[in-house]
Parts: sequence; C-alpha cells; structure tokens
Amino acid sequence: MKKGLLCVLLLVFLCFSSQASTDLEDATIKVARQTGKAVVSISSTIKEKIGGGLRFGSPFGEFQDDFFQRFFEEFFGTFPEKEYKRMGLGSGVIIDKDGYILTNEHVISGASEIKVKLSDGREFDAEVKGTDKRTDLAVIKIDARNLPVAQLGNSDSLQIGAWVVAIVKPFGFAIENPEPTVTVGVVSALGRYVPALGRRQRSYDDLIQTDAAINPGNSGGPLVNLKGEIIGINTAIITTSGGYQGLGFAIPINKAKRILQKLIRGEKVLYGWLGVTIQDLNEDLRNYFGIKETEGVIVIRLMKDSPADKSGFKEGDLILTFDDKSVKATRDLVRMVSSTEVGTTAPVKILRDGKEIILKVKIGKRPEDIEEIEGEESEASFRGIEVDDITAYNRQRFKIRERAGVIITNIEDDSPAEKSGLRVGDVIIRIEGRQRGKKISKKVHNKEDFISIASQIKGDCLITTNRGYFLLKER
Repeated sequence: MKKGLLCVLLLVFLCFSSQASTDLEDATIKVARQTGKAVVSISSTIKEKIGGGLRFGSPFGEFQDDFFQRFFEEFFGTFPEKEYKRMGLGSGVIIDKDGYILTNEHVISGASEIKVKLSDGREFDAEVKGTDKRTDLAVIKIDARNLPVAQLGNSDSLQIGAWVVAIVKPFGFAIENPEPTVTVGVVSALGRYVPALGRRQRSYDDLIQTDAAINPGNSGGPLVNLKGEIIGINTAIITTSGGYQGLGFAIPINKAKRILQKLIRGEKVLYGWLGVTIQDLNEDLRNYFGIKETEGVIVIRLMKDSPADKSGFKEGDLILTFDDKSVKATRDLVRMVSSTEVGTTAPVKILRDGKEIILKVKIGKRPEDIEEIEGEESEASFRGIEVDDITAYNRQRFKIRERAGVIITNIEDDSPAEKSGLRVGDVIIRIEGRQRGKKISKKVHNKEDFISIASQIKGDCLITTNRGYFLLKER
C-alpha cells in the first residue's frame, strides 16, 4: 500500500515538474520571438587624435621651461598628430514605433557616427536625442516607421528568484546573422552597488543582478520578464577574464522611465542635491557621538551655501528620515535625494545632542563639476585620496600581496595626497596624527577603519604604506 502511494506521489511530481519545464520553455520561446524583434545592434565610430608629442621626450622634466622646451621641439621635432577611428559595439531596444531606441550612454559616448542594424537585417544611421551619464542611459533615433516595439514593465515589482531573459546582440555587426541572442536566468539580487573597476570609469547603484549570461556587446540590450516586458537595461559585468562569469547587472527600467521623456526631448536631466558628505554608522562612531540608534547616516561635512547648510544642518547630525522615509544607509539617502525634484521642500528628521529635530530643506540642483559625492564613494575620500578594501580583484589589479589595509584607487590632481608622493596602488597600513588635541597612531585594517580614523584627524598626519612613510598635510 505504501509503495503504491509513493509511486503515485512520484508520478504526480514528475508530471508537475515536466509541465513547469514545458511552461518555462514555451514562455521563453514566445518572449524571444516577440521582444527579440525590437532588439538592435549598435555600432559607434569614435575619432581619436594620437601623436603630437616629442620624438625622444623632453629632458627638462617637471621644470617645463618654455624657451628650452621650444628649442628642443624645433631641434628634434615632434611626431605628427594623426586621427584614428575606434569602433564601439553595443545593443539597444526600440521603445517607440517612430524609431526611438533606448541604450547605455557609454555605448554611444563620444561617437561621431552611429549605425543601427535591426533584427531583419536593415541598417540605419542614428542620431543622439538625449543622454544621461549619471544613470548611463541614452536615447537615439533612426528614421524609420512602424517598427516592432518592446513594452516597458515595472521593475519595482521584481523579486529575487524571478525568471528573466536577456535579449542582446553580442559582438554586434561582427556576426552575420542579425537576429539577437537569448540567454535565460533568474534575478540573483536587487539594489546592487557596482564600483568603478578596471576599464570601467563609472560606478553604478541600485542595479538588478542576474545570472543570465551577459557578454561583450550586450550593453544596452533589454532584460525582460516572462511576459516579454522590459524590466532592465543590461549595463555591466564583473569579470577577471573579460567574458561572462556569472555576474551580470542591469539598470532597473523604472529608473529609465523617470527620465525617458526628457531624454527623448533632449533635455538635461537634473538631480536633487543636499550638499553634504555622509557616512554609515559604526560602533566607534556611535560611541564617540553618544548615539544609541543603529540606523541613520551621519553628516561629516557640509558644503558652504549648499541647501543643507542653508537649512541649518551641522556636522555630526544623524539623519534618520528624509521626506518621511527611513534612512538606513548612505545609499538610501543618495537615492532619495537624487530622485527628488529640484526645488521641492522636504522634511528631514535628524538627531542632534540626543534630541530629534525636523529641518525643512529645499532641494537644490546637483552641480555638474562637483567632486564631492553624497554617499559611498566620498566616504573613503581623504585629502585627495580615494581608497577601497583589498579584495581578490584589487590584489590582482594592482599586483599587491597585502591582505590588510586599504588600497589607494585614485588621487586628485594638485591635492595634498599628490604632493605628498602617494601613488595609486599604495596600501595604507597606519595613520598617525592628532585627534582632539592628542596624538594617535592607529592601524588601518579596512575601509571602515580608514573612514573612522580619517574623519577625526586634524592637522598634518603621517601615512604608513607598503612603500614607506608619507607626510599628508592638511588642505
């Protein structure tokens, strides 16, 4: 009897499993046929000028004496400046029957010529309508009508584990068949932050992570759900080989929908701005400031005449809520402020000297040339130094053996860090200086240590690195 029941249950399970597999296969095929028609390949031509330098290099080095420099150039000559063309490949998706195509900004950035190939093999010249470097999104247009269009979905309703399909044009024009490539996977995570790594000079926040294979040439292609709706724009991978290694990332489509009409009209996208440098709380900071709360972000710097400065913010304030929404970490506040319309007045609840205060702040327009960033990247910035934790990737990237400390990833021009002799790739091991009038000497184990120590140092300080000691002067 028991054996018979077990056989029945097994048969039922196999039937359900077989049906689920068939349903997934049917849905994927349907998505590939319908949405795939709207996916295009994008080829961009970028002109670069190379040359024009001295044939043998100047012997005058850093002195740059104009008279002797001109003499050396006239005597030895210079290499002629030549213009070269560099090709870029990417993908895109048609979002309007009149020829508007959504893609990544980095796919068409700096292009003098853009060509688009449709899934039916036709080719068109394209013009840029609007770009936004901050979100890495762009809209281009081709002169065509009655084109296949992909539907935009709702990325806010996306859940981890949901099946997704990446429809792209890997290696673009290099493949004869114009039809797109389809890969299938699931949503691995949401709200991911991806720092600038290797050749990628920009960081990303609030991304969809997927294990659907994404390869070179996939940037700008759509990530869709099983209904065939776009829920993301493929934008980045993390890899040590240059190819797919299981980690792909897409920009949530709702982020694109918020600025889409401005991009189509060619208008500049504005972002909200407070004018503060913030950082997450840790145990040391809670003890130092006497804070019991475990959530919130602390203000460590105010920009003069910024919206926050004018609204009465002070260094050391703990921001608890923004516009009645809880602030748990720095990136929470960055997202909230960035997506708030410029000119809007928002209530901000802060904790100051143990008392909760509500400040009203009028959100300003984020300046284009601002170096300070409200959030993760500026947390680990100190007197022109930007650092990161020593990860396996960073050890390989900078060819270092150290496992403790922080690695310098960037140094600002003409900053105290540059003048001290520090270099990108140096590992900071210890910081010595004065804190509240007392001399301190603390080891740096990770980025959190660096943030905590650097935020409290006053005056000149001594930086110990894997290359030796460097005196870092106050600005």
